[in-house]
Amino acid sequence: MGQVNESPNSQHSMHGVSAFDPESETRDRRRSRRKRAVRARTISVKRMTRTDSELGREMRARLDALRPKTRGECAEGPRPCPHVSCRHHLYLDVSPRTGAIKLNFPDLEVWDLPISCALDVAENGATTLEDVGGILNLTRERIRQLELSALGRLEALGDMLALRELVDPDFCP
Repeated sequence: MGQVNESPNSQHSMHGVSAFDPESETRDRRRSRRKRAVRARTISVKRMTRTDSELGREMRARLDALRPKTRGECAEGPRPCPHVSCRHHLYLDVSPRTGAIKLNFPDLEVWDLPISCALDVAENGATTLEDVGGILNLTRERIRQLELSALGRLEALGDMLALRELVDPDFCP
């Protein structure tokens, strides 16, 4: 009598604060938390059979004929975009080094994606790191790291072009 049942599923922790109370978390903890519970999954090319690989090549040749060739053709196309093999599609990524396929949304079908094209995101203009993280199924911190890396590459490219102009004044990029 008088015992309190403190099971892991109870609403209150030992300190009297709700275990799932968003007010008890700090702002940074809430913002950096992954929006989706399902993480991306990678499929190694080594795990594919030779038959799967040949079938994929045949299908790609037929589908490439149907896929839009320019952004103008693509922008007016159906959404979500059915052309998963496009390099701008958000459903999957293919590693150029290993050929591994990364499914960014393994729990969703292509037609269930709210936003399916990276070019559509770019056309919308400025977006917060948190929103981009939700679109790409990555954390806000990982998006920040990718942004810094890309800005560093652009800066290095600008430095390289400036050096070329010093060496060869007739150079025009």
